[in-house]
Amino acid sequence: MEKEDKVMIGRIAVSFILTVAAAFLPEAWKGEGVSQEYRIFHLLPYLAAYLIVSWDILLKAVKNIRKGQVLDENFLMAVASLGAFGLGIYQNGDYAEAVAVMLFYQVGELFEDYAVGKSRRNISELMDIRPDYANVEQDGKLVQVDPDEVAIGTRIIVQPGEKVPIDGRVVEGRSNLDTAALTGESLPREVGAGDEVISGCINLNGVLTIETTKEFGESTVSKILELVEDASSRKAKSEVFITKFARVYTPAVCSAALALFLLPPLVRLAMGEAPLWHMWLYRSLLFLVVSCPCALVLSIPLSFFAGIGGASRQGILIKGSNYMETLAHTAYVVMDKTGTLTQGVFEVSAVHHNKLEEKKVLEMAALAECASSHPISKSLQRAYGNPIDRNRVTDIQEYGGKGVVAQVDGHTVAAGNAKLMDMLHIPYVNCHMVGTLVHVAIDGAYHGHILIADRIKAHSQEAVQALKANGVKKVIMLTGDEKRTAEAVAKELAIDEVHSELLPQGKVEQVEALICRKDPKEKVAFVGDGINDAPVLSLADIGIAMGALGSDAAIEAADVVLMDDDPLKISKAIRIARKCVGIVYQNIVFAIGIKGISLVLGALGFINMWFAIFADTGVLILCVLNSMRCLFNKKG
Repeated sequence: MEKEDKVMIGRIAVSFILTVAAAFLPEAWKGEGVSQEYRIFHLLPYLAAYLIVSWDILLKAVKNIRKGQVLDENFLMAVASLGAFGLGIYQNGDYAEAVAVMLFYQVGELFEDYAVGKSRRNISELMDIRPDYANVEQDGKLVQVDPDEVAIGTRIIVQPGEKVPIDGRVVEGRSNLDTAALTGESLPREVGAGDEVISGCINLNGVLTIETTKEFGESTVSKILELVEDASSRKAKSEVFITKFARVYTPAVCSAALALFLLPPLVRLAMGEAPLWHMWLYRSLLFLVVSCPCALVLSIPLSFFAGIGGASRQGILIKGSNYMETLAHTAYVVMDKTGTLTQGVFEVSAVHHNKLEEKKVLEMAALAECASSHPISKSLQRAYGNPIDRNRVTDIQEYGGKGVVAQVDGHTVAAGNAKLMDMLHIPYVNCHMVGTLVHVAIDGAYHGHILIADRIKAHSQEAVQALKANGVKKVIMLTGDEKRTAEAVAKELAIDEVHSELLPQGKVEQVEALICRKDPKEKVAFVGDGINDAPVLSLADIGIAMGALGSDAAIEAADVVLMDDDPLKISKAIRIARKCVGIVYQNIVFAIGIKGISLVLGALGFINMWFAIFADTGVLILCVLNSMRCLFNKKG
């Protein structure tokens, strides 16, 4: 607990004890006809209790008045409580209501501070992933250096219990990594030589030698912290509405309270009746207490803040409350195939119809594709298994969405899909097996095709089912793969609609068409991981990037980042967003409903100050407690 909170609890306790003690003072000390000395004795404990619990609110009200910011909750509480004191002195010596206004208001503020603190602690736990140093070997000794000073390609040592400071590749050692702070996944991940590791993970046992592949500023841990720190600056429509509402609402209710105090007595005077100023002053003070908008102004931002913090604990980074609100209204989910629904780890599974020996076909294709960073090119090079001699390759021409033509050992080698063969007017043979085909032609003659298969992720089928169970109308898959492969994957995963053989521009066109024909209230989410997905991630109403293995461009363009590349997290993110936005709407309806009813009853004289206090502080506490539910989400 913060020191300020402990002090506030002490102030509330002392004020409460003094108020209760004062209530047991002899009845003869208050009321009309009592001597001035006894009335002062009766007033003093209440006055002490009031000043102890409210001095900071009164001070804020005075400071804000000096700044020209008059009509806020501090001003409303100060006027209402001081007015109640004045009525007590003028009428019957009952000051308990005046103290109770401030006492319960401070209790509400305490609950709000606790809830904000809890949310901040969740964010702070995530901030603990920031590494303090990196171990670099110098002259046979380990030296701790600032991660910012470590260049790409540097070999760093990560010992048991230390955080991985920078993204890189393991070159030596084997260990288990705790990724819970990043992904929300409690099961450790085993890594060894050749495996990619991301910063922020904790090394549990073995010593790892890691060759850095990024600078610290561009590594995963830095990007996560930047996303979380920026999230609070992006406000949802509900937050913007409440802020604007409070600016208009507070002056309006102050004017209404003043009118309630002046107009009825003046009307009664005009009619020749007693004005009853004290009664209408009391009702106007009730009006001020009830009307305080703090339940809305505090609980709505708190709900979104807590929701973002709760999601981050489970490896879901939502970049702002505006995206949280949009995500909650998702009706269509459009997904890339490779790296999103499938593992993106392509493997050569067969070489068919080859006129040359299998190893030679692989060699020519791997050399022709040596300049490409596409996963298919990498799989060809792995299947070839020998170092690539780039001196053997010249005049490389890459055709987007089709393949590559290059000079290899003086021969013209074409490696690509059916579109490339059609473009070069080379007859080819299709395969009966499902997978991606790389056709190979040498000097214009067809020499066979290489079958490359991608494995579907373990949770992809479950993820599609979960999306439909959560009310998503349609799940759509977009891919650059050939039609037969795409349809086979879509059929296995029970995807509603599939569009294949698309270039990046084709994906953009498909999403644009969906956005144009849908209902404006329904939102389209696009999920992708590759650099070619960045334009679609930006175009969609909500862009979701598979973060751990996704490209930097995709993560930058996305509104939501899933840190462990698990497609099941898509439905979980939507569920968290809907829960958070549902709580926001609950708070709005509850607070405005109770206050509206209480304002009418107060103006008509059907409620007293105690009920008004509940309508203000009680509603605040209930809304804050409701908002705190956003912090907690089921793991599954």
